[in-house]
Amino acid sequence: MSEVPPVLIDPPWLRVAKDVAETDPVVIPGLTPPADRRVVWKDGERAEWAAIHSYGASDEDRWEEAVEEYVSGGMSYPPTQAALFARAPEHLVRPLLRDWRPDVTWDFAYSLKPIVARFETDARDTVFPLAKRNAYGTGAALLPFLDTEVARMMADWRHRLKSAQALTRSWFERHGTAAVPHLVPDALGRPRAARRGAGVALRLIASLHGHDAVVEAARTHGDAAAEAVADLLTSEDVVPDPKERPAPPPKVTWADPALLPRPVLRASGEPLPVAATGHLITLLAIPDRPHLQDVRGACTEESLAEFGRALFATWRSAGEPSRSTWVVTQLGLLGDDETVRRLTPVIRAWPGQSGHAKAVEGLRALAAIGTDVALIHLNGIARNVRYRGLREAAERTIGQIARERGLTADQLADRLVPDFGLDGGLVLDYGPRRFTVGFDEQLRPYVLDGDGRPRKDLPKPGAKDDPVLAPAAKKRFAALKKDVRTVAADQIRRLESAMVTGRRWTPAEFRSFFAGHPLMGHVARRLVWTSDEAGAFRVAEDRTLADAADDAVTLPESARVGIAHPLHLGEALKTWADLFADYEITQPFPQLGRPVHTLTDEERAGTRLARFEDVTVPFGVLLGLTRSGWERGAPQDAGIECWISRPVEGGDVVIDLDPGIPAGYPDLLPEQRLARVRLSAGRRFGDLDPVTASEVLADLTRLAGSSL
Repeated sequence: MSEVPPVLIDPPWLRVAKDVAETDPVVIPGLTPPADRRVVWKDGERAEWAAIHSYGASDEDRWEEAVEEYVSGGMSYPPTQAALFARAPEHLVRPLLRDWRPDVTWDFAYSLKPIVARFETDARDTVFPLAKRNAYGTGAALLPFLDTEVARMMADWRHRLKSAQALTRSWFERHGTAAVPHLVPDALGRPRAARRGAGVALRLIASLHGHDAVVEAARTHGDAAAEAVADLLTSEDVVPDPKERPAPPPKVTWADPALLPRPVLRASGEPLPVAATGHLITLLAIPDRPHLQDVRGACTEESLAEFGRALFATWRSAGEPSRSTWVVTQLGLLGDDETVRRLTPVIRAWPGQSGHAKAVEGLRALAAIGTDVALIHLNGIARNVRYRGLREAAERTIGQIARERGLTADQLADRLVPDFGLDGGLVLDYGPRRFTVGFDEQLRPYVLDGDGRPRKDLPKPGAKDDPVLAPAAKKRFAALKKDVRTVAADQIRRLESAMVTGRRWTPAEFRSFFAGHPLMGHVARRLVWTSDEAGAFRVAEDRTLADAADDAVTLPESARVGIAHPLHLGEALKTWADLFADYEITQPFPQLGRPVHTLTDEERAGTRLARFEDVTVPFGVLLGLTRSGWERGAPQDAGIECWISRPVEGGDVVIDLDPGIPAGYPDLLPEQRLARVRLSAGRRFGDLDPVTASEVLADLTRLAGSSL
């Protein structure tokens, strides 16, 4: 079959190696790599790393004592030391940083990132040996650094370590051709291992940034070096040593190509031959996946996505064999929206099954698919998943996507809400029959037949219906209901958060994303909105705006619109509550009936909330705080989480726990005492916005109400 891609007929990894071994490699002795060290940040990344919360054992007014404890050797726990370098006054800890060499064998990138953001090149000599010891768990802290040692190590990892493929790709994407001068001396030197690693790295850079760009960057070592690098790049299909051939995946035991749905060729409509399908499995297991684009061009998108899902399902049924996370990666290369729907629940569950690394790879797959549905689900994980590590990884992924589009994460989330074709009603065609579907004020689906009569559900295709159109319409409606449920739940949580944080939109954004949106308009009509120039208002069914007296409201273009908190409504709160009751409007989350709390004069002047201290509560109720923005602390000695905190402007509200939550077994200690409730960063509770203070007090009041 001529339309089968050549890579699946004559795979390069099965070819007999050319007689390159008989040809001496080009060696140019005496090349010296650059000696400079650089730090390269992505947009917003340094601030993101600097904002990572590090919990230390010291209060903000005891840093001098903490430094003395560290210098005397009394502070031996590396995370506590890291918190000291991240948070203590710079003049106290910068002189100590150059000699800090913590004895760490576990993943430590999280603790190192705020230190890297703070001290940049001064932190490099601390980070490098820790990353060298633990590429997968700590290597990410090296991403901003560019120098010869780091470049060599990244090249070596790229060549040897499957676990570091994503990390090294990110590093070479970031530094690009600037890394080439650091690698050329090894690529053209005599040591065989160094040559191989540097060659692999240069080919990767060429695939990311272009062949000619790599050759020109190599020219800093002279024309002869540039010509040798050009020859090296063109020899990518040559396998000079059988030991370097990519090892095929363990497909014999769990991935029989004859049992999988084979991709369909576009030209003939025929499935790939079984042998070619087997080669495709091997191709997907190779880190750089040469010529995969040719396969995607030759086969239909739908059949490739189905094949990828079946391969993934087979892998899971086989117990998710180790060293096969490429099975997750390939979903991002071949997947579609249905792939997203099936993968997301698995990603959410993996961390609870000791599968954090697989879950993070799943996030990358969602980002690679990149459709609106994929980003909606990715954003949902970033906003609402119980596992902090996964949530933060999703936040970073969404943040990066947003920055690439010139947006904030919240602005991206606004634009991710699809209309699902619902403006005016979505018509599903069965051939002889047509049905209009939509969603009511509660976002419950409804179906109307051709005469406009309501039906309980979309009917099953019948014998007289079109055999192609009807099943496709039924399938589309099922997917639509799933997507709307996902979007509605996420958006309602997002809007409640926007009310609490006081987020604002321009009138144009408000009309586009809420009042005039086919789906979000239903939610918008069930809330009271507010504007700095037009006061409080609601969205009527005809999409006009009205105040509490049902008089029309016009928004000036200079206005800023937000969701009203009860504290914003003052004496008008009862009027609005009565109006919504009269119209029988059910709110998507507590707004008009939301409890309002205030600080006492003593609490406003202080940094502690003593009325909630020395209270013992069930661990489950305590963990429930994570649903309203609280974050569990980083595990300390013996894996104990000693605090839970809620970020507020300029700091955190922190609850110190006794005895603390065992990270992997939160139910091991069923009771937790609230030892201290305090505000960090030297702020007083009176500095908090009244809405923020009310929401914090509401959370603590509910928590204290569950006391044992």
